[in-house]
Amino acid sequence: MADRKNGRPAAPTESTVTGADWDSRDLTGEEHERVLFSDVDMTEAHGTGASFVDCTFRGVRFNVSVHTDTAFINCTFVRCGFFDSTFDGCKLLGSMFDGCTYDLMKVRGGDWSFTGLPGADLRRASFTDVRLREADLTGARCAGAALRGVDLSGAWLRAADLSGCDLRGSDISTIDPRTVELTGARIDPHQAVVIAESLGLDVR
Repeated sequence: MADRKNGRPAAPTESTVTGADWDSRDLTGEEHERVLFSDVDMTEAHGTGASFVDCTFRGVRFNVSVHTDTAFINCTFVRCGFFDSTFDGCKLLGSMFDGCTYDLMKVRGGDWSFTGLPGADLRRASFTDVRLREADLTGARCAGAALRGVDLSGAWLRAADLSGCDLRGSDISTIDPRTVELTGARIDPHQAVVIAESLGLDVR
């Protein structure tokens, strides 16, 4: 399993849900804490205001699920599938992702600060107006992805591939173009100045 930033371990779980069929389940208002969800089918699950705290999701299928104003705080996701899933205004503070798939995943708004997505293949995912402050995106593959209006301040981006990525409107002040692949990335004029200054250029 990939390590959290600073080596912090995953939270221990106290109960387990295994092999459950939660296909199309309405999760609205549900609260779960320190639960291990193993091989659970959450395809097309949906809901508003659910809460998952210190939970571990192992082999869970979130395909085509829709989560609105839902909290996944300090959770761990291992080998989960997020095909065509939607997270709208959700909080995933401190959550860790390892070996997951994200094809067509859409994240709109919300706070994903301190999340761990090292090495994640996000090439077919989109993040819009999302807070990703101090997130671990080390080695993340984001070529061709959309990261529009995203707060990436303090994010770990070393060796990330952002080639062809749409970064317009995002805070890229901590991107070091010498350690990140940026070929063909789309940026706005203000961001161009930020990149130039990070290279030591005098912009006038």
